[in-house]
Amino acid sequence: MPKLSYPDTKRLDVVEDHFGQMVPDPYRWLENDIRSDKDVAAWVEAQNKITGSYLAALPGRDVFKQRLTALFDHDQVTAPRKRGDRYFYTRNSGLENQAVLYVRNGVNGEDRALIDPNGWSEDGATALAEWAASEDGSKLAYAVQDGGTDWRRIHVLDTATGKVFDDEVKWARFTEIAWAKDGSGFFYSRYPEDTSSQAGVKNHAIYYHALGTSQSQDRLVYATPDQPHLINLTDLTDDGRYALIYSMPGLIANALSVIDLDSDDWKPRTLIDDLEAEWRVLGNVGTVLYVMTSKDAERRKIVTLDLAEAAPAFRELVAEKTAVLSDAWLLGGRLIASYLVDAKTEVRRFRLDGTPDGIVELPGIGSAGGFRGTLREDETFFVFTSLNAPTTVYRYDVAANTSDIWAAPDAGFDFERIVVEQEFYASKDGTRVPMFIVRRKDVTEPAPTLLYGYGGFGIAMIPFYSPAYMAWVEQGGVLAIANIRGGGEYGKSWHNAGRLDRKQNSFDDFIAAGEYLKAQAITSPDGLAIQGESGGGILVGAVVNQRPDLFAAALPGVGVMDMLRYPKFTGGQYWMTDFGDPAVEKDFRNLLAYSPYHNIQSGPPYPAILATTADTDDRVVPGHSFKYVAALQAADIGPKPHLMRIETRAGHGAGKPKNKMIDELADLWAFAAHWTGLKVGAPK
Repeated sequence: MPKLSYPDTKRLDVVEDHFGQMVPDPYRWLENDIRSDKDVAAWVEAQNKITGSYLAALPGRDVFKQRLTALFDHDQVTAPRKRGDRYFYTRNSGLENQAVLYVRNGVNGEDRALIDPNGWSEDGATALAEWAASEDGSKLAYAVQDGGTDWRRIHVLDTATGKVFDDEVKWARFTEIAWAKDGSGFFYSRYPEDTSSQAGVKNHAIYYHALGTSQSQDRLVYATPDQPHLINLTDLTDDGRYALIYSMPGLIANALSVIDLDSDDWKPRTLIDDLEAEWRVLGNVGTVLYVMTSKDAERRKIVTLDLAEAAPAFRELVAEKTAVLSDAWLLGGRLIASYLVDAKTEVRRFRLDGTPDGIVELPGIGSAGGFRGTLREDETFFVFTSLNAPTTVYRYDVAANTSDIWAAPDAGFDFERIVVEQEFYASKDGTRVPMFIVRRKDVTEPAPTLLYGYGGFGIAMIPFYSPAYMAWVEQGGVLAIANIRGGGEYGKSWHNAGRLDRKQNSFDDFIAAGEYLKAQAITSPDGLAIQGESGGGILVGAVVNQRPDLFAAALPGVGVMDMLRYPKFTGGQYWMTDFGDPAVEKDFRNLLAYSPYHNIQSGPPYPAILATTADTDDRVVPGHSFKYVAALQAADIGPKPHLMRIETRAGHGAGKPKNKMIDELADLWAFAAHWTGLKVGAPK
């Protein structure tokens, strides 16, 4: 391997007083936008140059790229949405940079490509984002995402002819698209007119766009000027009568309002005005709403509410269970509910009065969801996937309670060679934590292992098929996915146990997973690599600081690394429900204790580190990773490389072209393989 000489990084004399504690921030200049600051752009170019040279010399990179290309080269199809007699769905034939939106007339009709974004840009980095068809299927509104940004432009086309109308909606961000019942227009969410990469997140509002009019005439439907940092999203009930408005400070709770669209004034009616629990409307039967909530139910329950009542009260319909209710739908005259049992899916049926009505048989142990359909029709669709089962779309008959395959990929892989196990281990405080382990059946001795984790925002790490991870397992490596606290695997209490002043539990759980893998001789003594992205990037950065001896390699991706300044950028304020507010002394003390950027200590040798980010990430700005890697390279933490790979014209992950995705994964796996001792060669 080439000898490393890191680029020179200037240090500034920046020190701030936080509650009497002086905190240095010498690399603050790296927070500046790469597209407008020449010094930052030059620094990024220098970092990419040295990283590119290093990665190009890795012995397994070409093999991984070849195998990743082959493993991604299969159909990837989403469950269709029926509108009128038309069925809309996306499909990627394998190696297309972006998925194509298709439509067919009738469930078994001929496929027709309706929107192909692959010709929208030369580098394939312009993507189709949110989309929705009108009730009769005659029109489709679709959002365009350019270069990975969270900003959207919304257009409308005629589904019969493909003609694009003159309508254009700008400044949409964190939005849904919901059509009026008569197809005269649609609802969407946007911010004021600022689309810079570091734009703030104040004054998110819901608007209605009438077709054939300019955006300047759009009707303001709902806003929260007294709480400017809330996200406001809308959806419509299937009958089109009610607009449902969700106002939220983040991912874990929301207020709920409703608008009767039959009224002339569209006056919002507040049903929930606090931010103490989750509320999501599943549908309605007349004036009765069916609602999933975590109010007085850590693992969620389903209640009803009759809007015809002057003072409507919530009535329990399906009580909280031992399993975690993760989603539910009103379909074919039934209530279909998806539950998590030790991070695996069970789908249960209920009648509309809440009485049990059996289960939906699944093809195996894995994850099922994404049901598409309506209350009035028996035909629905859902997807099923697992760690050793590629995502398959099923057509489900609610009345008959039967399923058949609608779209199944040929992944070109012999899954009989793979074994998937779920094990449980004890964390530092004795908490029992589940972990999925995937390997080839013939790998019975300790082997290089890739350990993945997230542990934030109540998001559960459910089993799903990943060609990327199969490329690692195929070479004889082990994949481990730890379901640590902070996620949603066991409901609100599991989430609460890994947030705010209990965030250290997430790190302890992940460290304990690594210790378990070594103690059980699953991983080799010097063969443990760790990976995490976004909230998982914090995880990787924190545990490397706390236990550098435990890991051979670390792959933090698009991570939040400066926990003292994260609310100052783009959507950072939405994360305070999980992390706390650094302007509050108690939260500051807790955040400073684990902030990856602030806790890099010279002395103990660190594992090899390859951090990844992207120049136009406006979810977690790349300055987080820039500052973190600058601090790593300046510290005396041993001879292993501490590098950063910065993708161009890419964002937080969504919309990334397939070719860029494969290139990045080949670099990551080759880096991890080199430092864990995984021998890479032709498929065995």
